[in-house]
Amino acid sequence: MRITETVIRVNDEIKQRMIEKIRDALNGSFNGKTIAVLGVTFKPNTDDMRESPSLTIVPTLVGSGARVRVVNPQGEAEGEALLPGVKWMDDPYQAARKADLVVLLTEWNEFRALDLKQMARKMETPRMVDLRNIYSEKAARKAGFERYIGVGR
Repeated sequence: MRITETVIRVNDEIKQRMIEKIRDALNGSFNGKTIAVLGVTFKPNTDDMRESPSLTIVPTLVGSGARVRVVNPQGEAEGEALLPGVKWMDDPYQAARKADLVVLLTEWNEFRALDLKQMARKMETPRMVDLRNIYSEKAARKAGFERYIGVGR
């Protein structure tokens, strides 16, 4: 039982650190911010939401006053019930339009080949929190993002 409890505690701590990275990118507050979240399933190429960090992160954003737009290639039917209060969108560029932040949460192939310049131009404030390290800070800044936060960088 102790091992299981420890694993659960560590996983919860990781999710809380992800939330803090997102909060830091927005200078400490989610209230009134528009956030595009790319990927909410547990892993790419599935509609499985079980144990997905999005089940902790997205409700925290919404509950703290953020307007959240979600893009996920699969899983909208299940996700709608689990993530109330978000707007589901098909296109990451449309989700980023006038957004204050883009968060990469699941490493779908569709999100590995984004035109970062196009995305940055559409945003209110071009900032990215990349919780899967899909992009490098150098590439994001070159594309016009004023702030890039990755994991372990």
